[in-house]
Amino acid sequence: MKVVLFCGGLGTRLGELTEDVPKPMVKIGYRPILWHLMKYYAYYGHKDFILCLGYKADKIKDYFLNYNECLSNDFTLLNGGKDLRLENCDIADWKITFADTGLRSNIGQRLRAVEKYLDGDEVFLANYCDGLTNLYLPDMIDFFTKSGKIASFLCVKPSQSFHVVSLGNGNLVKDIQYVANTDIMINGGYFVFKREIFQYIRDKEELVEEPLKRLIEKDQLLGYKYDGYWCMDTFKEHQELSDMYGSGCAPWEVWKVTEEGRSREAAHA
Repeated sequence: MKVVLFCGGLGTRLGELTEDVPKPMVKIGYRPILWHLMKYYAYYGHKDFILCLGYKADKIKDYFLNYNECLSNDFTLLNGGKDLRLENCDIADWKITFADTGLRSNIGQRLRAVEKYLDGDEVFLANYCDGLTNLYLPDMIDFFTKSGKIASFLCVKPSQSFHVVSLGNGNLVKDIQYVANTDIMINGGYFVFKREIFQYIRDKEELVEEPLKRLIEKDQLLGYKYDGYWCMDTFKEHQELSDMYGSGCAPWEVWKVTEEGRSREAAHA
């Protein structure tokens, strides 16, 4: 399936990290967030990407035009350093379409702008560029396919730390709970769409507002509940992800198959 990635936002919630680069290019270790997300999809066989570009699009283009495989792959120097042999590679079998979707466009309009690059595919994937997860993606796609619905997205617990307050008469506090202990769930991205989604998006509309509400009215929108790892939206969370990566314990790196990972895949074979 093709994967549409929304890469054009200003990324203001990451503060100073996005002064010189767009949000998808903020690095975790040697590679930007965008690379980690694309690597995740590629691991599950989805290697045809459509990047919806906007803010600082040149930074994303330059990165891939001058991509250095050696940063994240083993290699061997030969002939006194004159020749280099990659022992493995990342993006040799990826197809990446770079689409200018406007500097100030919202997500709905960015999606409409790249419809022409879907080549008539009936089902495709889409996502923001700031959420990383260890979700077993084939399960979600299978769930969607069997449903016959038009759209689906990942439902997750908020990763931020805050408390939810319930008020009664006179603004008296009736209850206060840590958000992780409530039933509140948020849109975690990782959309699966049928081509029919474009019939529900009108000019200038944001994706999650009017279009998805129209799908709700038609009983055509699924939420895929996931209680596993999902994170990335703020400066604090970026620091946490960087620490995880530095410690060698990065849950979203599903492509680094462990014995436990092999058992997980075997169970779904």
